[in-house]
Amino acid sequence: MLGVIGLRPAEQKVYEVLVESASRTLAELERASGLSGQQLRPVLRSLRAKGLITRSGPKYGAVAPDVALSVFFLRREEELKQARAHAALLQERFRAAVGGNAAELVEVVHGPDAISRRVEQVMRTARSQVRFVDKPPYARQPSSLHPAERDLLQQGVRFRGIYERAALDLHDLRADVEAGLSLGEEARVLADVPTKMVLADAHLGIMPLSTTPSSLESAVVVHPSALLDALGALFSSLWGRAVPLSLTSGEDSGGLSEQDARLLALLTTGMPDRSIAKQLGLSYRTFQRRLHRLMMTLGAETRFQAGLRAAARGWVSLS
Repeated sequence: MLGVIGLRPAEQKVYEVLVESASRTLAELERASGLSGQQLRPVLRSLRAKGLITRSGPKYGAVAPDVALSVFFLRREEELKQARAHAALLQERFRAAVGGNAAELVEVVHGPDAISRRVEQVMRTARSQVRFVDKPPYARQPSSLHPAERDLLQQGVRFRGIYERAALDLHDLRADVEAGLSLGEEARVLADVPTKMVLADAHLGIMPLSTTPSSLESAVVVHPSALLDALGALFSSLWGRAVPLSLTSGEDSGGLSEQDARLLALLTTGMPDRSIAKQLGLSYRTFQRRLHRLMMTLGAETRFQAGLRAAARGWVSLS
């Protein structure tokens, strides 16, 4: 929850432990947080630097949230104010640009087949990176990793993708998203995104112009312009708010099975339980039993707490 102001999950956990107690020593914090002393020390240094905790001798205490956190909220409000001002400036630049010759800035593509071909053409122009936002509806239903993405990843082109949470339920995660991750795609998840888009480097983009709930009717290809700059800025803003998605277990997975590691990773995205069960190929009752066992292993009482504790142990990534 406090990631919006820049707190990492471990930092939030330790701060919450201290908020709920007068003060604690390092040893007491180890027991209460489940973190080792080696893990705690950098977290405590960071929290002190951010003005969230204090130290008196061997004990650490929390600064009152209404004092400590308000500084972060005011700072974020100022950042948003500056971003809105910049967005207004971009809008003026866009109006000036299209006032000249709009045909040089955008081109409209109609029909799912034509849109699919144009998306691939846009992606294949990238030499450095492709950024995309994925949400329904689709010109081509996602069932496997896009050939253009596979080819470009193998050529060293960076891919960063933001998936709307509802979109994950429409993908075959193993054949599509996980295949991309294994080749180096960087993926994040948001509950809701304003539009889908594909950006190739800083010179070309494509986004919907007209959609229905079930189909993509037309799209607009955007050439270098203030509009393309604004799309890039929108992507950066969404990327900063999104939760990392990793569907494979790592070296610090604590001996988890591959399926349990994937379950925890999907849990952190906020996907509904039934959707996670479907992606894992489990019945809903089997999924519930696995989730209950994992929560007991983590000593967690809620899904949110399970995600935090799994992240603190290095089993999943939240940053």
